[in-house]
Amino acid sequence: MLATQQMLDEMRNIVAVLIGKALEGDSNSAAILMAKCLPSIKAQAEKVNFEFDATAPISDQVAAVLDGVARGQLAPDVARLIIDSIKSLADVRATEELAARIEALEEASDARR
Repeated sequence: MLATQQMLDEMRNIVAVLIGKALEGDSNSAAILMAKCLPSIKAQAEKVNFEFDATAPISDQVAAVLDGVARGQLAPDVARLIIDSIKSLADVRATEELAARIEALEEASDARR
């Protein structure tokens, strides 16, 4: 407990020195304070609203996203996120379909025995 209190007291002194230097124009001190005291700003994708048919074939879905970019409804970086999501979902679906096919083949093989 005593060691913790000593560390806190020293930290207060260090922060006070950093603040003093930052106020005097020391950009390194200011950068340290900003990095430690302010929350990190994280980029957020904007919400979008455009015509999209999630049941359409994958190529049509990607074409709809690209059309949204061409019409100015989607920013290119947002479109990239959507296309990546479409690809990920397509990969999951393909894996599920493959697993179902293998299971059906195994069942058919077992039934013939």
